[in-house]
Amino acid sequence: MKKVIALLTVAVLALSLAACGSKGGEDNKTSAESEGKETLTMATNATFPPYEYYDDDNNIAGIDVEIANAIAEKLGMKLEIQDIDFDSIVTSVQSGKADIGLAGMTVDPDRAKNVNFTDSYATGVQVIIVKNDSDITGPDSLEGKKIGVQQGTTGDIYCSDDYGDENVVKYTSGPNAVEALKTGKVDCVVIDNEPAKEYVKANEGLKILDTEYVQEEYAAIVAKDNDELFEKVNTAIKELKEDGTIQKILDKYIKSE
Repeated sequence: MKKVIALLTVAVLALSLAACGSKGGEDNKTSAESEGKETLTMATNATFPPYEYYDDDNNIAGIDVEIANAIAEKLGMKLEIQDIDFDSIVTSVQSGKADIGLAGMTVDPDRAKNVNFTDSYATGVQVIIVKNDSDITGPDSLEGKKIGVQQGTTGDIYCSDDYGDENVVKYTSGPNAVEALKTGKVDCVVIDNEPAKEYVKANEGLKILDTEYVQEEYAAIVAKDNDELFEKVNTAIKELKEDGTIQKILDKYIKSE
């Protein structure tokens, strides 16, 4: 009889501990789960103003952040942002570490082999940053020059194809490439126009050449095996374009000249 009572006592204690464990699990839920929302994880590289950058409060802000938040809202989800190296974004989305990627990312055939691109939401232009006294006047002047680029960007891809890998110096971020230009390690920087404006504004003695290098389209990326999310995100982007939301976001950050 004592044995039976002892076994019953152990069972009751076990059930009691299990119940405590379950309650602890509830308390440790993420805020998104507590609100009944799933998380939409966005991979980006926050060194690319005005598309993504850290604001004065050290929060990631910009065009892509506002567009991603609008997409998440349409999907009834909560946005979470991962700031990673630009050339890791495709891999992160492809492997499922992130759900989507928005990073002023150009629609590119090589990238499209690994991820799906949504409809475009903005147009970009590759430009050339030089020192004020540079003898570089446009793309035709880049032969034999040391060209600074952000690794993995289309500026990197185009310049490597057009001028050879030996003439392209790759940096982890746009600001690092610009710093290399200022110190004479490279002769110019090829990068997207809007961040180029911000870099030139922040660094005396630099200018953007009037001649454009390449025009391109920006889009979000989703993993190839995630058709359901792709359709939802693409539909959200179409609706946000149709109702003017995306244009309002673009106009907020990019002032017409």
